[in-house]
Amino acid sequence: MKTVRAPATSANLGSGFDVFGLALETPADVIRVERAAETSITVTGVGSSYIPEDPAGNTVGAVAKALEAPAHIRIDKGVRPSSGLGSSAASAAGAAVALDALYDLGHTREELVSVAAEGEALVSGEAHADNVAPALLGGFTIVTDAGVTQIDASISLVACLPETVVSTRDARDVIPETAPLEQLTETVGNAATLAVGMERDDPDLVGQGMDDPVVTPARAALIDGYHDVRTAALEAGATGVTVSGAGPALLAVCRSGRRRDVAGAMIEAFADAGVESRAYQTRIGDGAVLYDE
Repeated sequence: MKTVRAPATSANLGSGFDVFGLALETPADVIRVERAAETSITVTGVGSSYIPEDPAGNTVGAVAKALEAPAHIRIDKGVRPSSGLGSSAASAAGAAVALDALYDLGHTREELVSVAAEGEALVSGEAHADNVAPALLGGFTIVTDAGVTQIDASISLVACLPETVVSTRDARDVIPETAPLEQLTETVGNAATLAVGMERDDPDLVGQGMDDPVVTPARAALIDGYHDVRTAALEAGATGVTVSGAGPALLAVCRSGRRRDVAGAMIEAFADAGVESRAYQTRIGDGAVLYDE
């Protein structure tokens, strides 16, 4: 048996749509695999009743098929589905690492990114790697056609998850098909600022670089209370706030020592909008961790 803890992730980070991602210290999925003649899946934990156990409809089933590694796979969900925190990516990344080790396939983490992305295609319709890359590699990642660049960073974060659901497909449908040149120029500048901030471990630069005039405003309209929650977080000391992935979770970048204040402010602002929520006081963390049993 092999056991893997795979972290929640946040993609886009505002200005880095389909390119940027980062791993969170918490929450996480735990995936256990055992050799079997054919793949079977058992799912427990948060939101498990909404996750198909048929391998043909589950992200980890696609991973097992891609690796030609049949197994009985048990998933204990710590990352809620449809949260914007990379729930399907955590399971896919964890399964990729666990199955690779179980069958001694010898793939590198970088090679497993494309494998885990095949699982993501079941959720979004396309094999995006902006969540699975940080889930596998940890830290802050930049995914392009040329490959993955990873930066080890240690930035304090709050991920606030409201008790609402936004599907990945719906969130992609609202994205504008075109954008004015000035908005694209602004986005490129912000993305560059964010990347430099990650390299320097500078929460002020990272927060400044999260602003995005194109994708985030469209997705924010799907989240009740977004603008008031964002304002409350900034007033409590966050340096930047944006939609985490497809939403509805919001991600706030914080200076050291301000996570508690920011988390409380975000929960209160959601409550004022009539929405229950929970906040993870976390930071940029490691990728999937393999344990032997």
